[in-house]
Amino acid sequence: MIRTILILILLSTLFISGCECIGGFGRDLQKAGSWLERNSS
Repeated sequence: MIRTILILILLSTLFISGCECIGGFGRDLQKAGSWLERNSS
């Protein structure tokens, strides 16, 4: 349940940030991943 919520938050954050290309998508994914790591510990 929590995993599903985190995935939905991650996806919505990526779409809100407006990824324009694959490189931008990768950078956004890294930012979201590092944010999750910082907030989970």
